[in-house]
Formats: sequence, structure tokens, C-alpha cells
Amino acid sequence: MNTQVTLGSSGTPAALARAWLWLGLMALVGSGLLAILLVLSRTPGIQDIFPLKEFFRAALVVHVDLSVAIWFMAFAAVIWSALGSTGLAWMGWSGFVLAALGTAVMTVSPFFPGAEPVLNNYIPVLQQPLFFAALWICGAGFGLAVLRALITTWPSPFLAEPLRLGAFLGAIAAFLALAAFLWSWSVVPRIEEKIYYEVLFWGGGHVLQFQHALLMVLAWLWIADYLGRPSMASPRALSILFVVAAVPLLAVPLFYLGVPPGSLAHMELFAKLMIWGHPYMGPLILLGALSLWSVRGVSGSPAKSAFVASFTLFALGGVLGYMIQGVNVVIPAHYHGSTVGVTLAFMGLVYVLLPALGYAKAEGRMALWQPYVYGAGQLIHILGLAWSGGYGVQRKVAGAEQALTTLPQKIGMGMMGLGGLIAIIGGLIFVLVCLKIMSARKTR
Repeated sequence: MNTQVTLGSSGTPAALARAWLWLGLMALVGSGLLAILLVLSRTPGIQDIFPLKEFFRAALVVHVDLSVAIWFMAFAAVIWSALGSTGLAWMGWSGFVLAALGTAVMTVSPFFPGAEPVLNNYIPVLQQPLFFAALWICGAGFGLAVLRALITTWPSPFLAEPLRLGAFLGAIAAFLALAAFLWSWSVVPRIEEKIYYEVLFWGGGHVLQFQHALLMVLAWLWIADYLGRPSMASPRALSILFVVAAVPLLAVPLFYLGVPPGSLAHMELFAKLMIWGHPYMGPLILLGALSLWSVRGVSGSPAKSAFVASFTLFALGGVLGYMIQGVNVVIPAHYHGSTVGVTLAFMGLVYVLLPALGYAKAEGRMALWQPYVYGAGQLIHILGLAWSGGYGVQRKVAGAEQALTTLPQKIGMGMMGLGGLIAIIGGLIFVLVCLKIMSARKTR
């Protein structure tokens, strides 16, 4: 299998990919700054010196939206731009401008009056007109990027370009997720705020997980191919595996047509979609594991470092998902593992794409060790949360509300704080490495 990607440093695909990459990096910068305050507000001892309880929830909302919704969608647009054809440039640039504007408005929204946080799952919100305006603007921008991707990433022949097919199927998942958000918004009655937003983003949020998983595996395979270890599967076989992984998405329209959105039955169906649908990713994940094994002899590559850390964290997140009992911090331990696995895969693909986009190659010890620093910090962070959850520490609380009364609880949350700070350092190194390279003169 070969990626068959021949990006130059000029032209619509490369220019759009560079623009979306800048947006993703800026989202990570904002998210990282807020993460510092979040970690300090939950770390025993420090939380008493910096009483950030009131700010915690508002900061958590924007941190999650920037680090998951904006970063993931922006980098998905990088992939779609890089693998897509040159057509519909106006649609790509219009989408980018809207998404960038919405991200900027979202970042400053907590500093305006009335920023009342609602900590629902998937896309938490601030009950404030400015924040909702930011969401709509971002949604319009990413919607245009998705529509362009559906047209420009269509593989031809269909089973001959597996990476392009994976990108196309990721766009299908994104389209269904956005449609689910709009459908729920149009029909779900306004009820108690937290429940309303939980229901509003429930279906689309679950669908977005398929997009992230498909693009994560795509990144793994692309990295392995870049390192000279192409997948042992033929292009046709690999394409079929991508199609199999996306088959559960066929159920999404049926869920919306057959059961009223917002009902308990509707929410249960999407929960079951996760349980019964994600195993269809199994063959692709196994292929990713084999690709990881094949690159074991490669040295001196930041992309390989990111691949190793990504697979480790994603696997841990999957295991923790089966250990959730009750509403405690095992839940964020699970999704931190899964989402950080995706983030690390995207970081590795950034290192692959920089030269293809006309920038210098990421080299040196800082770039080589950055994924391990970030991954190790997140590993400690996740294990601390999982440990604390086993002793009953609740999620989405900070300061004294955590009620850390026992030594095991304090040890676990102390690990969480230490790991979080190490991860922030790793994330900062990634941003610095990329900004240094991307701010310099193009290499060609």
C-alpha cells in the first residue's frame, strides 16, 4: 500500500492544508493555557492557593471545545485538503475563514458577561449569546469543509486509494454528525438546560467518534508508509476494511427516523451503537498494531514516537471504557485515553506533512521526545484519574467539592495533577516545534 500523496508547496490542497493546520495549532495554544488553570484547580494543596473553583467550569467548557471539537475538526480538514483534489477552492477558503472567526469568538467568550457553563458531554456550552454565535459560525465553517471533502476526496476507482477512501468515510461521519446536531436542535423541546444540551449533542457526538477513529487509523497507516513500512494489506483489502469500519454509520439515519430524538430510547440506541459499532473497527486497529510492529526498527523519527504513544494511550482508553462503574473520574480517564490517542496520531501526521506542505522537516531531540513527554504525562494523568475513580472521586468538580478525604484519593488526584502538568509541557513543546518550523521561510 502506498499513500500516493504528491503534495507540492503550492496549489489549493497545500495552501488549504497549511491554513487549517494553523487554526488547529492556535486552538491547541488556547486549550493549553486553559489546561494549566484546570490542573491547578484540582491538584491537592495547589487548589487552596489558587481558588479557581468559579472559573473552573467556564474554563473547562472552552478547553474541551478547543482541544477536541476545534482541533479535531481543523485537523480533519487538513487531511481532507491534503488528500482531496483542487476543485471548489472558494468553498474551502470560506469554510476556513468562518471556522477561524468562530474559534476566535469562542476563545474570548468566557470573558464577557453571562458566561454560565453547562458541562454536558461532547460539546459543553456557555449559556451566552456570544458563545452560541461562535458555535454557529464554527459549524457553518466546518460544514463547508465537510461538503467540499465529500466531493473532492471521492476515490476513483473506489477501492484503489485506501487513504483517500478513509478520508472520504471520515467526511461521511462528519456530515452525519452535523446533520444529527441540526436535526436534534430542530425537534428537541427546551427542557432543563443541562439535560437539553446533553440530549442535543448526544447523537452527533457519538457519530463524531467514528470520524475521529477512522482518521486516527488513517494517520497511523500514513505514518507507517512514510517510515518505509507500508501496510501488508493490498489497497483493495485495506479499502474494504475502511468500509467495514464505517458500516455502523448506516444506522444513524434510521435512529433519527425511527425514534424521537431526545427520548430515552434514542439515547440508548446511540449508547448501543458505541458498544456494537466500534468493534467493526477491530480489523483496522489490528492492522494498525501490525504497522506499529513493523516500524520498531526505525529510529530518529518524531512521527514514530507519536505512533507508539498514540497506540498505547488509545488502547488504554479502550480498556478503561469497560471499567466504568458509576459517575466518577474513571469516565474522563477513559475518554482522555481515547482522545489523546487521536491527538497523538494527528501530531505524528503533522510531522509527516510539514515537509510535504513546504516547511522544513521536524528534527532534533525536542521533536523526537515530544510525543513521549506528552504521552507519558497523559498516562500518569489517566492512571491517577482511574485510581481516584475507584475510590469514588466524582467528575466535573474542583476544589473542596472533590471531597478528597482519604490518602488514596489524594494520591490519585496528585498523580492526575503531576501527569497533567507534564502533558501540558509536552503539548507546549509540540506547538513550539511546529511554530518554529512554520514561521520560518518555506523550504521550497
